Amino acid sequence: MQTIRLGISTCPNDTFAFHGLMKRRVDWQGLNFEIEFLDIQDLNNHLFDSKFDVAKASFHAAILLADQYIVLPSGSALGFGVGPLLLSSARDVFPTGHDQLALCPGAQTTAALLYDMFYPDVTRVEHVVFSEIMPRLEQKQADFGVCIHEGRFTWEASGLFLVEDLGARWETETKCPLPLGGLLAKHSLGDDVICRVQKVIRDSVLYGLANPEEPLATMRAYAQEFDDTVLMKHVALYVNDWTVDLGAVGRKSLKELSRRAHLTNSKQTDLEVFGHTKSDGSLGGCSKQS
Repeated sequence: MQTIRLGISTCPNDTFAFHGLMKRRVDWQGLNFEIEFLDIQDLNNHLFDSKFDVAKASFHAAILLADQYIVLPSGSALGFGVGPLLLSSARDVFPTGHDQLALCPGAQTTAALLYDMFYPDVTRVEHVVFSEIMPRLEQKQADFGVCIHEGRFTWEASGLFLVEDLGARWETETKCPLPLGGLLAKHSLGDDVICRVQKVIRDSVLYGLANPEEPLATMRAYAQEFDDTVLMKHVALYVNDWTVDLGAVGRKSLKELSRRAHLTNSKQTDLEVFGHTKSDGSLGGCSKQS
């Protein structure tokens, strides 16, 4: 039995989508999964160190790792109205110079890439764990912060101010849903194993959607925000048809993100998505997927 070292983020959308896999509510397809839960930037870092066979990653990191990893069609977070928010610690303040400090999630996160795209070399930038950003803004330790995850629903209650919805700006400029993160698998696993992993991931996402209340306890165990209403709002926003399968629209969005990332850093490589989805929902070339 082949062991798959799997990295999953602690975000509610991931613990929801992969609950079925974690609790073995779905068939593991003859594989043995060793699962580790980490912050998304920690997952990105470990992928650069080749620690995982399969892991959730920011799509910015996926672009940088495209020579080693391939994107799975299932398990992604992308959509409209899902992007990171640029927040400020004071009202009516905007990024204008290097005397200002902006806090961003890790350097390989898609949120950090968007800030670089839209505010290139405008402020000083410090990369911190996402959960530190809003508390530090509240304490006036920075001028701006790029907010992700549950903070999208709680920033007003924290007394912070919206400068710009970076996801909305992406949507306006590209007419595409914003691709935030997805499941990456090592090329070296080979097509047969990748097909089986993809089958498990897709079944797990579908299981969560069919049993939406069941993953709540799993989500609470890892979330920064424990209010069930906030957690389910998070799931409703980030787990959608593109999480089940990227499809043509999702693949187009990844191509656009790759193109724009090249404009920021010419060394980055185009993303590749594994296989092709057939009309019955199965993955072309995967004989084991029913």
